[in-house]
Amino acid sequence: MDSTAATSLATVWDEVFGSQPDPDTWVVVATMVAALAVIVPHPVWRLSRNAITIAHEGGHGLVALLTGRSLSGIRLHSDTSGLTVSRGKPTGLGMILTAASGYTAPPLLGLGGAALLAAGHITALLWLATLLLVVMLVMIRNAYGALTVLVTGGTFVAVSWLAGPQVQAAFAYAVVWFLLLGGVRPAFELQAKRSRGGAGDSDADQLSRLTHIPAGLWLFLFHAVSLCSLLAGANWLLNL
Repeated sequence: MDSTAATSLATVWDEVFGSQPDPDTWVVVATMVAALAVIVPHPVWRLSRNAITIAHEGGHGLVALLTGRSLSGIRLHSDTSGLTVSRGKPTGLGMILTAASGYTAPPLLGLGGAALLAAGHITALLWLATLLLVVMLVMIRNAYGALTVLVTGGTFVAVSWLAGPQVQAAFAYAVVWFLLLGGVRPAFELQAKRSRGGAGDSDADQLSRLTHIPAGLWLFLFHAVSLCSLLAGANWLLNL
């Protein structure tokens, strides 16, 4: 490797894994407000929830692979529902962890992102998110799902390569706020559906059948993970 190539590689390494300065406090607060603006209004949420579904189904898929299951594919639907199919033992710890990872994935990803931002690793967060989306795209098995992941991944690539440091920082903080705040709402939506007698095959109900633990307790776990992640993540983002 010649010196020019080595220098270029070192520069890229420093840009990705080095630390960047924290944005001003008003930027952090503004991105939180922007995230709330696409989460709270129901008409907007019907569109933005697709991003939460990507994280939800990606969580199922990642944990399935980590627990030794065979991942058959992931489908994302226009009604913001999704389906992850894995093969392996239909019971046991691997199946339990896979089923439990959907509702917990978005807030935990947000918490991990908040930790990276608190450490100043803005560029690393953007590149890592892009890598995860590329890996997920390989497992998508329907056109709408592929389009959704491509658009999302393309946005990350465009910001990572074309935007300046301030725009990158604002975008990264907005994404993490969205995962933290948006990760709270699905558990409440599931609770509302179950109270009306719906969602009989939800993740909580599947976990109940697998563990003989009431679905309500699994729903409580989803709430606990999302709310605790939000509190801890907000503490890091706001530098309290």
